[in-house]
Amino acid sequence: MNVPFKNVGIIGRVRNASVKETLKALVDYLHHLDLQIYIEEDTAETLDKTPFTILPREELGKHCDLLIVVGGDGSLLHAAHIAVNQDLPVLGINRGSLGFLTDILPTELKKIEAILRGEYTIEKRFLLTASIEVHGNHIGQDDSLNEVAIIPDAVPHMIEFEIYIDDQFVCSQSSDGLIIATPTGSTAYALSGGGPILHPQLDAIVLVPMFPHSLSSRPIVVEGNRRINVIIPPNNITSPRVSCDGRAYINTPAGSHINIRKKPHHLQLVHPIDYHYYETLRSKLHWGKKLKYVE
Repeated sequence: MNVPFKNVGIIGRVRNASVKETLKALVDYLHHLDLQIYIEEDTAETLDKTPFTILPREELGKHCDLLIVVGGDGSLLHAAHIAVNQDLPVLGINRGSLGFLTDILPTELKKIEAILRGEYTIEKRFLLTASIEVHGNHIGQDDSLNEVAIIPDAVPHMIEFEIYIDDQFVCSQSSDGLIIATPTGSTAYALSGGGPILHPQLDAIVLVPMFPHSLSSRPIVVEGNRRINVIIPPNNITSPRVSCDGRAYINTPAGSHINIRKKPHHLQLVHPIDYHYYETLRSKLHWGKKLKYVE
């Protein structure tokens, strides 16, 4: 039995009525379980008057031992960046379309009670940190749970760049961009780009070229502690952007060095006892069910 949770923070990115409805149902459900409940301040603005303590997101880790996120995978990604540096475990309630990271359905709120009692598993997911330098000057940095994507600027152009791993030259490429993904992100943007699915317990990073000019360019999987350096050559005619989990677009002019490393802090993802990764893949990707046959 794991340590039970007694102090619960709630966060949700309310974009539609269904998310707001689930937030209210969650708050009402938790209210009767003798817990200390905290509502993130932006979330509280979308609810009616609440008797619970309202906290800024940067204060959640000081008061909570669990953060419950209502929304889709995008909402959990947003919350993950808040929770990781505060060493705060995260549980997701799915109100999105896919829900690879959010396990609990809105109709399954009773599962939360068992989790609060200590009936759960925690899975650690690593993040990446991308740091950009130009001529030795630091111009930007951000973290990603899913992927670091090097993408075209507003006007699409073929991007030329060089890839180094642990200071060893790998290749040069001309393509629409490059996706550097964690196992968590292997079922997101990288999957749509033709990358492989990595089991979340793998300590690995996948590099997926986006529409490469050469047909021989293929995704490559490397060990998770490798240092990846992408160089935009000085003669490149375009200035691509770096996006971490679809946010914080950082322009990378010619001569930029994009350094990507594993972040030392992990996301602690809480799962119910009956969670199975392959079942999640099967249901979300509409894979074939187990065959029925007579022996």
